[in-house]
Amino acid sequence: MPDYLKFDYKQILTITMILFAIIDIIGSIPVIINLRIKAGQIQSEKATIVASILMIMFLFVGTELLNLIGLDVASFAIAGSFVIFFIAMEMILGINLFREELPSTVSIVPLAFPLIAGAGTMTTMLSLKSEYDTQNIVVGILINMLFVYIVLKKVVLLEKLLGNSGLNVLRKAFGVILLAIAIKLFRSNTGL
Repeated sequence: MPDYLKFDYKQILTITMILFAIIDIIGSIPVIINLRIKAGQIQSEKATIVASILMIMFLFVGTELLNLIGLDVASFAIAGSFVIFFIAMEMILGINLFREELPSTVSIVPLAFPLIAGAGTMTTMLSLKSEYDTQNIVVGILINMLFVYIVLKKVVLLEKLLGNSGLNVLRKAFGVILLAIAIKLFRSNTGL
C-alpha cells in the first residue's frame, strides 16, 4: 500500500483536536451570530468549501511560499507557536489582543477567511506538516470542516443549548489545550 494511503488514526485524532482548538468554531459562535444578525443569512456551504480549499492549498504550497521568501518550516513553526500562544491567552483570559473590523455583510471574507482559516490556522498547517503525515492532516482538516459546517448551520440552536456560561467554559478549556500545543510546537522545533 502506498504511503499516502496509510492513515494513522492516532495522528488523525491529534490533528483534529489541534485544528478544532485553533479554528475555535465554538468560541466563534458569538461572532457568527453577530454576522448573521447584520446580514440576515450565513452562507454555510460556501464558507466551509472556501475555508477547506484555503487550508489544503496552504498545506501543499505553504512550504514553497516560505522558501520563496527565504524561510524554513521550523522558523515558521516557532513563529506560529507564538501566534498560537497569544490566541490561547486570549481564550483563557478573555482579552482581545488581535482586533479585526467586521464588515456589515457576511461573505467569504469574514467567515472563510479570517474567521475559520485565519493566520493561526495557516501557521498551524505548516507546524503540523513538520510533525505529521500529510494525508492525516488532510483528513483532520476535512473532519473539522464537517464540524464547522454543522456549527454554521445550527449556530442559533447551539447558542441556546450552551448559553453564555457554557460557551465561556468551552473557550477557556480549549485555550488551555492550545497553550500546551504552543509550548509543544516551540519545544519540538527549537530542540529544547
